[in-house]
Amino acid sequence: MSSAVEEEKGTISIHTENIFPIIKKFLYSDHEIFLRELVSNAVDALQKLKRISAIGEYDGEIGEAKVEVKVDADAKTITISDNGIGMTAEEIKKYINQIAFSGASEFLEKYKGEDKGQIIGQFGLGFYSAFMVAREVEIDTLSWRPEATPARWVCDGSTEFSISAGSRTERGTTITLHIAEDSEEFLDSYKLREILSKYFKFIPTPIELDGERVNTGEPLWSKSPADLTDEDYKKFYRDLYPMSGDPLFWIHLNVDFPFNLTGILYFPKVDPKMEVQKDKIKLYSRQVFITDEVKDVVPEFLMLLHGIIDSPDIPLNVSRSFLQADGNVKKINSHITKKVADKLAELYRDDRDAYEQKWQDIGVFVKYGMLTEPKFNDRAKDFCLVRNTDGKFFNIEEYREKVRYNQTDKDDNLVWLYTSDADAQAVYIDAVKKRDYDVLVLDHVLDNHFAQHLERVAEKITVKRIDGDSPDKLIDKGTPELDLLTSEQKELAIATFKAALVNDKLDVKIENLSADDLPVTLTQSEQMRRMRDMYKAQGMADFFGSMDLTSVIVNANHPLVNQLVATEDEANRNVLAAQLYDLALLSQGKLTGKGLSEFVNRSLNFLGK
Repeated sequence: MSSAVEEEKGTISIHTENIFPIIKKFLYSDHEIFLRELVSNAVDALQKLKRISAIGEYDGEIGEAKVEVKVDADAKTITISDNGIGMTAEEIKKYINQIAFSGASEFLEKYKGEDKGQIIGQFGLGFYSAFMVAREVEIDTLSWRPEATPARWVCDGSTEFSISAGSRTERGTTITLHIAEDSEEFLDSYKLREILSKYFKFIPTPIELDGERVNTGEPLWSKSPADLTDEDYKKFYRDLYPMSGDPLFWIHLNVDFPFNLTGILYFPKVDPKMEVQKDKIKLYSRQVFITDEVKDVVPEFLMLLHGIIDSPDIPLNVSRSFLQADGNVKKINSHITKKVADKLAELYRDDRDAYEQKWQDIGVFVKYGMLTEPKFNDRAKDFCLVRNTDGKFFNIEEYREKVRYNQTDKDDNLVWLYTSDADAQAVYIDAVKKRDYDVLVLDHVLDNHFAQHLERVAEKITVKRIDGDSPDKLIDKGTPELDLLTSEQKELAIATFKAALVNDKLDVKIENLSADDLPVTLTQSEQMRRMRDMYKAQGMADFFGSMDLTSVIVNANHPLVNQLVATEDEANRNVLAAQLYDLALLSQGKLTGKGLSEFVNRSLNFLGK
C-alpha cells in the first residue's frame, strides 16, 4: 500500500534569474491563453484515462468525463477540475518540476531580449502560462493508480515550490489559480465563458463553467462525409458565419498520411463591390482553437475561403517563422491546393452549366490562384473560363480555337481583345465587332493582372483592351494602307485638331478606317494604360491623370473629316474639329464641366444653321 505523501520543499535550479516574469512577458502574447492551456491539459488527462481503460490497464469506473471551471470573484480564484488520470507526487515532480524547467536556462538565454510575439512555446511551459495571471498556483491531484494517495503542489511564482499530502478524494486533478491584482479581469464569468467558447466550442468533452456547459460537442469536420447532408454543411456554415448567405460549395478534408488533417473549407459568394475579407479560416489542433491567422498553412489565394482546418501536426503555440519552416505545414499547404483544384475540376466536369453560373464568384479564386501558385495554374488552365460580350463562356483552349482564324496578327500571335467596362466602351465594342472580332469581358480588379499573366504563360497570345488603338491597328495583319489624303491634307488635319485639343501634348494620328467608323477615336496604348492602372492601385492616380488619353485617331475615310480638309474657311475647320473631338470625348463619358457646356452651345449653333 502506498504511503501518504511526505511534505517536501524544493528549489527550482535556475542560474540566471527568476523565470516567471520572463514567462509572463514572453511566453504568450495574449494572457487569456492560460485558460486554453490548462483546460487542454485537463481534456488530455481524460483522454489518457479512456486509453488506459480501453487497453485494460484501468478497470475502475470512468464516470462522466468532463472538465469543470469555477470562478469565485470574492476569493479571487479560478479552479479547473477534471476526473481524468490524475498524478502521483512523483509524477508531479517529473512532469511539473523537471520537464517544464528542463529548458529554462536555454529559454532565458535565448529569449529574454526578444519580442514576445516571436516565442513559440517549445520548452514545455504550457502549464506555467497560469503564472501570467496568478500570483499562486495549487495542484490537488489523485492518481488513477491503485492505492495512490492525493498530492498537493503549491508555487507562488518564485523558484520555490512545496509538495505535501493533498485533500482530493476522487481520481483527477484540480488546479486553483489565485488571481493576481493586474489580472482580475479574468474573474468575470462572462469573459471566461467567452474565452472557453472561443477555444473549446467544438470539443466533444463537456466543458462546464460554474455548472453550465459552454461547448456544443462533436465537430462536424470529424464526421464522415458519407454521414452528412448538404443541409448539415450549410447549417454548420451558418453557425460559423451568421451574417453570411449560403456558401457556393465546400470541400471536406480528411487526411491521415503522411500528416493528419481534417476540416471543411467553404467557398463563399464574393461581392466584387465589397472589400475582400481574409482571415475567415480558423485553425484548430485536436479540436482546440489556435488562431484565425492561417497564412502559410493555407495558400495565399485561398485566404478568401471560409471554414476550419484541424491538424494535430501543428502545435498549439506557433509563430510565423515556425509555420514558414515547418515541413508538415508546407505539405498541408500543398495538399489543400491540390484538393481545391480537384474539386473545381470535378465541378467543371460534372455540371458545366452550374459551374458557369457560379463563375463570377469562383473566378476570383481561380484567377488569384493562377497568379500566385504555379502548380495551381497548371491545373486551372483546364477549368478557368473567360466570358465574351455575348455572355458565352469558354475555357482557355476553346477560346484560342474560337479566335484563331480571324484574330491572328502578321506575327502569328493570337490577339485577345477585351473590355473592362462594356457600357463605357460600347463605341469601341461596336467598332471591332464590325470586323467580326470577338471581345472578352475582363472587368474585375484582378483582371488587369490576369491579362498580363495570360500573355506570360500562354503560347503566342497578346491581350489588348479595345480602346488601346484604332480597330484596324489592334490586330495588325500587315495589310498595306492606301493614302486617302494627300500629305498636305494630313498636315492640315493634324494642325487643326491639335488646335482644338485642350491638352496639346496628345498625339494626333491620321488612319484609314472604315467610312462607318467614328470620325475621331480616342485611344491609349496598352502599355501606358497598364502602367497607369498599376500606379492607380498604389494610390498614385492623380500623377497619371494627364496620361488618361494618349492618342487621337482621325479617320481619313470619314465624310466629315473629308469635309474638314476641303473647307477653306479656317474658323469653320476649327469649329468642326472641336465638335468632332468633343463627340469622341462624349462617347467616353469624358466631356464634363466647361467643355460640355461649350459643346452644347456649339451644337445648338450647328442646328440653328
